[in-house]
Amino acid sequence: MHELGITENIVAIVSERAGEQKVCRVKLEIGKLSAIVPDAVRFCFDICAKDTVLEGAVLEIDEIDGLGKCNSCGKEMLLSLLAGTCECGCRDLKCIAGQELLIKEMEVV
Repeated sequence: MHELGITENIVAIVSERAGEQKVCRVKLEIGKLSAIVPDAVRFCFDICAKDTVLEGAVLEIDEIDGLGKCNSCGKEMLLSLLAGTCECGCRDLKCIAGQELLIKEMEVV
């Protein structure tokens, strides 16, 4: 489960930015094509946050849909996989959203 390592890094980054301030909320954006399972991150978050300034913080996760753009006709389309076929028949698609992992916000008290 690589989500444990990812969550450890999220906690470390947020802790560093917060300094000594208590973090009460963290908001992430996780792309549906990122190979990161949001429920696994949620499971790991409280464990990784224990004894840090994030202990007890609320974790919010927004899942970002996969979005591709056809390199032939320029049409944008939802993607559920990193590969697909455009309505024009072209298979040369560029993923333009859905692979991200962003720490979007953090709230401190």
